[in-house]
Amino acid sequence: MPNPLDVIIIGAGFAGLTAARELTHKGYSVEILEARDRIAGRTWVDNRMGRNLELGGTWVHWVQPHVWAELTRYGIGIVAGPEFTSAYWYADGAHHRGTADELMELLDGPNRRFLEKSREYIPLPYQPLSNPEVKGIDQLSVAEKIDALGLDPQARDLMRSFWSLNFNGHIDQAAFTQALRWCSAASGSWPLMFEACATYKVDGGTVTLADAILADGAAVLSLNTTVRSVESTAAGVVVTTDGNTRTAKAVLATLPLTTLGSLEFTPPLSPAKQSAAARGQAGRGAKLWVKVKGKMERFVGFGLAEWPINFVQSEYFDEDSTTLVAFGPDGTHVDVTDAAAAQEMLRRIIPDVQVLEITGHSWVQDEYSQSTWPMHYTGYLSESLEEMQRPEGHIYLAGSDYANGWGGFIDGAIESALTVSTRIDADLTATTP
Repeated sequence: MPNPLDVIIIGAGFAGLTAARELTHKGYSVEILEARDRIAGRTWVDNRMGRNLELGGTWVHWVQPHVWAELTRYGIGIVAGPEFTSAYWYADGAHHRGTADELMELLDGPNRRFLEKSREYIPLPYQPLSNPEVKGIDQLSVAEKIDALGLDPQARDLMRSFWSLNFNGHIDQAAFTQALRWCSAASGSWPLMFEACATYKVDGGTVTLADAILADGAAVLSLNTTVRSVESTAAGVVVTTDGNTRTAKAVLATLPLTTLGSLEFTPPLSPAKQSAAARGQAGRGAKLWVKVKGKMERFVGFGLAEWPINFVQSEYFDEDSTTLVAFGPDGTHVDVTDAAAAQEMLRRIIPDVQVLEITGHSWVQDEYSQSTWPMHYTGYLSESLEEMQRPEGHIYLAGSDYANGWGGFIDGAIESALTVSTRIDADLTATTP
């Protein structure tokens, strides 16, 4: 057997790539094992419908310090999405149409009330448990909090759909504390939070940043390599893939929370980690790209939170067609190949839309993700986060699922990777004779 590596990293998403760069810069030998045939994990730029489309994670912002530092480091810019002028929404049993400003005004008051205590409960966004009182509200769901506001039917429907969009999932078990964490990270401003969620993209696509981070490190990258098991030994770890074993002093697993249970750990991970992985997370929705007939206006549209597609906005404009991006709360209810079904779903929001072509990727049916962006269930912050961040022997976890700050974003993946790679360096240094 060849000499052991210093670190094996499982997964070539932003967490794995960032950790590999940091550790190789410190002189460690690192191999990244990636099951897919590409890097970047739940971000994926692919040429579809005549454009390079972001099939997964997309948006970045300067209030997200870790990803912004990386963009600055590599001289990568951002591009703004369209500035919306009109809006469609279905609420209180009726279709509505107005300006984008009118829609935002309807959401403004309720969201200010919904998030008014974000900085009180989470005064330090990157220390989300610094105020012990946050644990007392961690079992409160987004749906329960919205209901407690006593909103009129139209505002209630809009708020439920808005937060279903943010969670990319159903909100009945979605953690209200996750919403507070986002708003706190945006300095307590819900409009700034929303801007950070869906306004600015990486110039050239997220793959541009992923490629830059990979190229800046010296790790060996092995694609199409699925890890089956990780065994801890007195000297380190043994990692088994399909037909091969590798040894290392440490392993960093960057798998999503929803797929962590697919790895066999010997000895097993703690019961608390296993329980969190078995429950998974709330981001289990759909993202769909849709080309429709005609050059449409710059619009956003909301349906009901329970609809298969509950949000749509125009993204790209051609002479005789418009490309839309749409989201829904349940990825198992959206077929990314069925244009007729997509048209039926979208017409609930925009009655006259005519679909020409659709595309997307079913992340919840992807065995290596089984989820979209990581949004947590009630109880995760108080019961699971610190445990997921705790190493077990030579085994470490990193990723946006385990971030302190902008969990659910590229920023969270980078933050987690920087923190954990520093810990790995300290631990390996301490054990080196």
